[in-house]
Amino acid sequence: MSSPKLSRMADSAHPSTAPGTLPRVILASQSPRRRELLALIGIPHEVRPADVDESVHPDEAPVPHCERLARYKAHTLAVQYPDAVVIGSDTIVVIDGDILGKPGDRAEAIAMVTRLSGRTHTVFTAVAVAHGGVTRSGVESVSVTFRTLDAAQIAAYVDTGEPMDKAGAYGIQGFGATNVERIDGDYFAVMGLPLGRMVALLRELGFAYAYGPLTTAVQGAR
Repeated sequence: MSSPKLSRMADSAHPSTAPGTLPRVILASQSPRRRELLALIGIPHEVRPADVDESVHPDEAPVPHCERLARYKAHTLAVQYPDAVVIGSDTIVVIDGDILGKPGDRAEAIAMVTRLSGRTHTVFTAVAVAHGGVTRSGVESVSVTFRTLDAAQIAAYVDTGEPMDKAGAYGIQGFGATNVERIDGDYFAVMGLPLGRMVALLRELGFAYAYGPLTTAVQGAR
């Protein structure tokens, strides 16, 4: 299952800092996985979670839902810190058209993992970047297939505690990796932050990434 990759463009983007300087980067998320991924690619950043309502609107489809939340998170912090580059992201797990959020308790986590067992589901991760009154965003779609798990395996996995703060009740970067049989798409999107898409969006806003800290683009280098 796949979905078109979305990107929303503004008419223009002009970084407010001089070319070649290091912008302040804020991650609008408390997810340790997203923090780790930004650190992995060498982008220094601050963590300031965006406190937003993540409820699904009536009749809202999965892709518009996660992109709206990513943009909302980025915009919320960008208003507070107008000189910063703000990165927002949202990840959802979808199966049979249903969005699986974070489980509320052990029983719900078991039910979610049971539903995913032996089947293919879709992970949608939206990323939004905001700076200078401009927000750009996109969505990555990844198909993930679980191997078949028996009731004892599912209970043991849930009892590790790993599923309790994760959409779809599993984490692909931890114990949950052993439950996955196949991935078709961006692995980092399943972790919670599609790095390639994020860098492309930052470039559209006028920022350069050269395998290290983010900088404002030098004219002619974009």
